[in-house]
Amino acid sequence: MSKSVVFRLGPLAVSIVIPLALGALSGFITSGSMQQFEQLLKPPLSPPGIAFPIVWTILYVLMGIASYLIWQSADRDRGKALVLYGIQLVVNVLWPILFFTLQMRLLSFFWLLLLIVLIIWTMARFSKINKTAAWLLVPYLLWTLFAGYLNLGVYLLNR
Repeated sequence: MSKSVVFRLGPLAVSIVIPLALGALSGFITSGSMQQFEQLLKPPLSPPGIAFPIVWTILYVLMGIASYLIWQSADRDRGKALVLYGIQLVVNVLWPILFFTLQMRLLSFFWLLLLIVLIIWTMARFSKINKTAAWLLVPYLLWTLFAGYLNLGVYLLNR
């Protein structure tokens, strides 16, 4: 017998709004730096600037749904998993500030490596509680790996 999933709209909305709001805050803080960024040399496969807010919005929604699935579980380790999720979310939000606003491109690359480790760790924790929640973070991990390539490329091409 399989468990049916009952979605509670309020907690689901909160779970999605949190990463979206933090992403928007980060975007607001870094918005003044985007003109400078446009002038930089970029590595091959760099997407157009318009792709970033679209992709990040989708990723934040997926992250929110994943965190909701953990939050709504009865697993006794859900609190630890959500704390780890919160830590990686804060690390995520700080990366654009390091990269765009402070222009600390090499440090921001290593910051992304930290974020990648935290995402993998979060996925492992989530997987023990809800496999779907872990799978929802796969696009986020892949995009962050790609962001690492872009970050390092920008650093190397513009030092």
